[in-house]
Amino acid sequence: MRHALILAGGSGTRLWPMSRSGEPKQLLPLIHGRSLLELAFERLEGLVPAGRRWICAAEEQRAAVRAALPGLDPGCYIGEPMGRDTLAALTLGAAVIAAGDPGATVCVLTADHLIEPAEELHSALVRGFEAAESAPGVLVTFGITPTRPATGYGYLRLGAPVSAGARRVEEFREKPDLDTARRWVAEGPDRYLWNSGMFAWTASSFLDCVRRYEPTAFQAAARVAAAAPAARPSLLAELYPALRKVSVDFAVMERASRDPVVSVVAVPVTLSWKDVGSWPAFAETLTADADGNAVSADRSLLVESTGNLVVSSDPGHLLAVFGCEDLVIVHTPRATLVCRKDRAEDLKKIYALAAEKFGAEFT
Repeated sequence: MRHALILAGGSGTRLWPMSRSGEPKQLLPLIHGRSLLELAFERLEGLVPAGRRWICAAEEQRAAVRAALPGLDPGCYIGEPMGRDTLAALTLGAAVIAAGDPGATVCVLTADHLIEPAEELHSALVRGFEAAESAPGVLVTFGITPTRPATGYGYLRLGAPVSAGARRVEEFREKPDLDTARRWVAEGPDRYLWNSGMFAWTASSFLDCVRRYEPTAFQAAARVAAAAPAARPSLLAELYPALRKVSVDFAVMERASRDPVVSVVAVPVTLSWKDVGSWPAFAETLTADADGNAVSADRSLLVESTGNLVVSSDPGHLLAVFGCEDLVIVHTPRATLVCRKDRAEDLKKIYALAAEKFGAEFT
């Protein structure tokens, strides 16, 4: 059967100070009063039934996620005791799903993507499911047609067609500098696509790769999946801290693209796709005014200011911006951020300093 696994973890440090440990980004009402997690879950309506839509997130967020998603089957929540990056999460998810459905095919989505329209996504995911089911050892990634020379995304370098609507992935390329990004985009979408972080594979094909490339992660996930559901949290708490913190791209996909017994293919996707993982990315979800200012605040006053992002979660607070250009200004009752737009991707530094100097109160 076909399943969907939504990754809803991550610290959301690039959306600080609104995203904090107790209020993670995926549960914030960022998009017209709706959370990204709600939208991700509902986006699958008509493609994968609710009973086969899985959420992998922090164990401490279980109650909050279930409150946000009343349609979620309680048995479809996979709680991590701590974040260990995407390899651990996806291996655990595949193993748990396969324990109940050994023939499962799984599409992987994340809760910080804004994707429209849903019909186009459904069509792409069906092509991904079909490619993953076409033969053993096929891992599918979804590539987004670039709309600009973005430096915040990884890229896929494409090879020959392998089936209708799918291309071989020759290489996964890391986030480039601007000149390199311009060169890749100029070569066109037949050669380079953005790496979306969405995947499709049979659980068995993916787990076989993990077994060969990352045996410790495989063995831990297999032990947890074999345990009774009630015993899994304590077993995870025992095993998870020892797992290597590494992304699935580094640990599996890049290796698989060079593995002669595995076929890594990309399904090109042409739709509106935004990775809402940073403030500049969030600004793209808003309609800018005539001066290029994007505002998500109940009360704001912008005078002689251009190209700013202004965000507030405090409806009674007035944000006045005068004579400013290209700033990110985010106000919450606990903390206020002011930084240049071109430094907003580096907010992890401020988050770490706030934690070091002031403790968990502000993170």
